[in-house]
Amino acid sequence: MFEQLKSILVDKLKVSPEAVTPEATREEIELDSLAVVELSLMLESELGLKISDDELVEAPTVGDIVVLMEQRGAKI
Repeated sequence: MFEQLKSILVDKLKVSPEAVTPEATREEIELDSLAVVELSLMLESELGLKISDDELVEAPTVGDIVVLMEQRGAKI
């Protein structure tokens, strides 16, 4: 799940690969509110996960976003 998220962040949202760690905060990977909305849409279109941008904003770290993804049961 982490690798899928990292791939989306790096390939689609142009986040530096070195910056994406489970402990990284949204601020550290420079994910602004618009990018969070884009991420929400990409998670749904690419992985079939319905996670609202509000839920993503409440997740303090990349690792917390991964937990949300796992709870939504992404098909790998």
